[in-house]
Amino acid sequence: MGSCSNKAMMIRIFLLVAMPLLLSACATMPPKDIDNICAIFKEKRGWYRDAHKASKRWGSPIPVMMAMMHQESRFKSKAKPPRTKILWLFPGPRPSTAFGYSQALDITWKQYIRSAGNYGADRDDFGDAIDFIGWYNQISHRRSNIKPEDAYHLYLAYHEGHGGFNRRTFKDKLWLKKVSRKVSAKAIRYRKQLHSCEKHLASPWWHIF
Repeated sequence: MGSCSNKAMMIRIFLLVAMPLLLSACATMPPKDIDNICAIFKEKRGWYRDAHKASKRWGSPIPVMMAMMHQESRFKSKAKPPRTKILWLFPGPRPSTAFGYSQALDITWKQYIRSAGNYGADRDDFGDAIDFIGWYNQISHRRSNIKPEDAYHLYLAYHEGHGGFNRRTFKDKLWLKKVSRKVSAKAIRYRKQLHSCEKHLASPWWHIF
């Protein structure tokens, strides 16, 4: 009898320790269908609320912010740029401090925290990361006169920085222009998809369950 009680107690302890870890791992897993914004928001229920809040705060359309995040991290919470190679064989240092959903650099993230007053924000938190992208796009609008719906130029500014964008450092970077066109096309696709499901996502009943 005592042996059974001990086993039951061990199982309870294991579940208490393991379940939060399993739930946390599931919460940070990227969505299954990252090419469909309706599927993304239906799977990650809190994400639409976070994206809508960032959009209202910074005036950046949800499809544009989500298309930029798709390009930067494929919605992986702890994404990092791949390491460089030493002698084409050994792993070297990473090319930058980019990290998280938005691939924000250390220095830019610190600027965001101070400017937006979002103290305690984390780059591997979706809500903070989407708010960062909205904040950055608003600055791109102010400093570089880029329209909020212009995903192509917003991504160029996101990649090159506002000073670089204004100096047109992207002019001869054909690969970057190609990537920016992909972001623009993704934003257009996301916008069409969101139009078909946003009324449902915005319903108060959606967030009860």
